Amino acid sequence: MNRSIKILGVAGLFILGACGKERSPVTGWNYNDPHNGGFQTNPYAGQETGPGLVFVEGGTFTMGRVQDDVMSDWNNVPRRVTVSSFYMDETEVPNKAYREYLYWTNRVFSNDYPQIYIKALPDTLVWRSKLAYMDDMVKYYFRHPAYQDYPVVGVNWLQANDFCKWRTDRVNELVLVREGIIDWNPSPSSADYFNTEEYLAGKWAGKVKIPLPDLNPANGKNGNNAGRNVKIEDGIFLPDYRLPTEAEWEFAALGLIGNTKDELISQRRIYPWNGHATRNPDEKYIGQELANFKKGAGDYMGVSGSLNDAADITSPVFSYWPNDYGLYGMAGNVSEWVMDVYRPMMPYDGDDLKSFRGNVYSTQVKDEDGIVIQDSLQYDADSNIVSIPGQVKNRVVDNKHKEDNLAFRTNYHESDEIDYLDGDPNSSETQGSWGTNTPGATQDKTLMYSTGSTTLISDLTRVYKGGSWKDLAFWMSPGTRRFMDQRQATDYIGFRCAMSRLGSPIGVAGPSSRY
Repeated sequence: MNRSIKILGVAGLFILGACGKERSPVTGWNYNDPHNGGFQTNPYAGQETGPGLVFVEGGTFTMGRVQDDVMSDWNNVPRRVTVSSFYMDETEVPNKAYREYLYWTNRVFSNDYPQIYIKALPDTLVWRSKLAYMDDMVKYYFRHPAYQDYPVVGVNWLQANDFCKWRTDRVNELVLVREGIIDWNPSPSSADYFNTEEYLAGKWAGKVKIPLPDLNPANGKNGNNAGRNVKIEDGIFLPDYRLPTEAEWEFAALGLIGNTKDELISQRRIYPWNGHATRNPDEKYIGQELANFKKGAGDYMGVSGSLNDAADITSPVFSYWPNDYGLYGMAGNVSEWVMDVYRPMMPYDGDDLKSFRGNVYSTQVKDEDGIVIQDSLQYDADSNIVSIPGQVKNRVVDNKHKEDNLAFRTNYHESDEIDYLDGDPNSSETQGSWGTNTPGATQDKTLMYSTGSTTLISDLTRVYKGGSWKDLAFWMSPGTRRFMDQRQATDYIGFRCAMSRLGSPIGVAGPSSRY
């Protein structure tokens, strides 16, 4: 099934705008008229559904625990929140998709910057176990075609985010090629590969095939000689692929749209399906497991001749039955990274609309003439690559730059809000004086999260959701939450991408939507 809708052709889009001579409701001047300055507005039929995505209509739900807190963590206390409509991958990202990413990265960067490719490689050694023979998985799981449709593992949170950024650029590049705006580049290099932000900033070194008409008379005779690049205002580019937030993932996993009528939820779910059992009640499939998980001590797949989930480790991403949003694998198979920084009291201190912890605000770096600067290969203190050549250079907002104007803002006053109300000095207890050499400590304040001595929680700790092939059924409840350092990887954590829904939460969303 074609999971994307075709937007209006670019040429037709601007012809419609020019011929219609729509007038401004506030000034009466014509839009899309070079004689009036050339201000452009374009018809918009709705957001295109990106490759691999399923539309998830948002709404309100009770986020958090829906069964006994057997771990006694008290980190998923129920609360009501609202999730905006968004898009999510139909399945976990499979091995073959991640290998496609590596193949592209190797072609583009290996000649000049081989460390970028090395950085992207998954850690296949996560399969090793001191008292089990897993060397076959180390050697074959990621690369052998027998596992190409299985979820990728051994990928840490940072690598998953890099994949999302790469996917955004490849999809938007295809959109421009499809619309005849740029030429297809069969052999991109580190000097001319397509990057969305770089293109929007006018820094892309590739070849434009047919620029969009520029109706500004100051830019040429009749305003359309030189043409211009696509802008955000044109509505042609798709929003960024990204990891889902914890609230989005949990909302999508529950799939309450399947048992809701007239704002009444007929049955509150423990799992992504109705009922308290993990086996299919349908007479046609009765007794078959609805997900891939560990049934008990030493039971990963059942008895020979009647395997219950038919998967000793992971299973292909389209295995079992999708939930009511059409999403596969939202219980079992692999746990999944989400965007949020972990805090045990998140149910108490998050917003009740689009809840998320982890904001670090940034802005593009510009020279003294206001021109955007391109980035170079840079590393952080731990020798991790933090920026890649051929992309726009960004920095965190701060009080050193007057243009950030933080002192006069009413909604935030610093760039890093990860610790807000939970870990910052205002939320820590006063218990004597810390030595000034203590990393991250504030004088006369006790660190709420003394990482490495009293807790594993830090600003680098990310949430992962859902059960996996190694977990018992308890962890398949979408309300459960666990955490791990964003630099670490395992053999049971994978990921899937999400995308924000722009405009109406129930508008045209393509064939994947029920609208």
